[in-house]
Amino acid sequence: MEVKRPWQGKMTAVERISSLLSGKPIDRVPLSLFDMSCGMGWFCARNVGYPIDSIFNDPEKSFWAQLWTQEQYGYDGSPVFGDASYGGWEFGGEIKYPETQKEQAPCVSRYPVESKEDIDRLELHDVRTAGMLPLAMQFSKMQEQFGVPITFPCGGPFTYAGNIVSMDRLCRWMIKEPALVHRLLRLCTDHILQVAQHWVDTFESERIVARDILSLEDNRIISPQQFEEFAFPYFKEVHEKVLGIGVKRFNTHICGEQNSNLPHLAQIPMGDPGIVSFGHEISLTTAIGYFGDKCVIAGNIDPVVIQTGTAQQVYELSKRCIEEAKYAPRGYILTAGCDVPPLTPPYNIYIMMKAINDFGWYNS
Repeated sequence: MEVKRPWQGKMTAVERISSLLSGKPIDRVPLSLFDMSCGMGWFCARNVGYPIDSIFNDPEKSFWAQLWTQEQYGYDGSPVFGDASYGGWEFGGEIKYPETQKEQAPCVSRYPVESKEDIDRLELHDVRTAGMLPLAMQFSKMQEQFGVPITFPCGGPFTYAGNIVSMDRLCRWMIKEPALVHRLLRLCTDHILQVAQHWVDTFESERIVARDILSLEDNRIISPQQFEEFAFPYFKEVHEKVLGIGVKRFNTHICGEQNSNLPHLAQIPMGDPGIVSFGHEISLTTAIGYFGDKCVIAGNIDPVVIQTGTAQQVYELSKRCIEEAKYAPRGYILTAGCDVPPLTPPYNIYIMMKAINDFGWYNS
């Protein structure tokens, strides 16, 4: 693995991402340590000596852990804040924060909805105080202070629903009680739109980026027909209305095996351009075919390989991704296919940056 150019890029990280999103030439493929939507810095916490739960419950530590790790490795992107179990706490349930280095994210410890009757009692909570949203707002004010994109959690509605009702119950209800599921999805969608309005009322809309994650829409969990009926209409509504109130773009992570959902997802507006990241189950060539003309493509090194593979395996996967997507029409960002696991060997992060340096330069 020879070093083919000086390590230092021609552009700063801010210049590189800004130019990419403006359609201007950039010096090399950007590297984001995490996927551009759901990355929440688990590795960063461990890297700087903070407990994993601080990424989720301490906005100041979360911000600095991500910023310091970015400074250390020289990758692109900026700090973001999120919660993979969003919905449970925000609708009146309870969550449990990770307590060991091997736990990666909060999990729902008590679901707000455990019976059909609970759906009728479910109400929208004040977005100024609900669940993790006050923490997310504190984090966004730090983003504003330091001049980085201001992000907020924006769905998707079906994934949120699966954190309000246990996923096994939600799957049964899609078959036996579809009206209940639609009522729940309506509430999730209305909640998301209220959150978006709260952020637009607080910050300049041109600086705001909506971040959403589609994980429970995985075709190993629901069928393409169920996706079309229960997930697609609400997800599309969120994107259309949030862009309509002035939010610039979406950073959307399509997680897991969703190849059969892509024809519908390609119909959804993402901004100009949006950023869409993918798990390793969707090839970058396929992603470019569906989204490359209107979105920056990001992905999709398997996180399992990043944590448990050799440096040479990480290097080869990084090289393969760069060569496959480097010339995507609206641009490409090398990332993990989801967040980087907390026990990743630090050298494997260095190797991703090395692959960029060896294969990611553009001729200009």
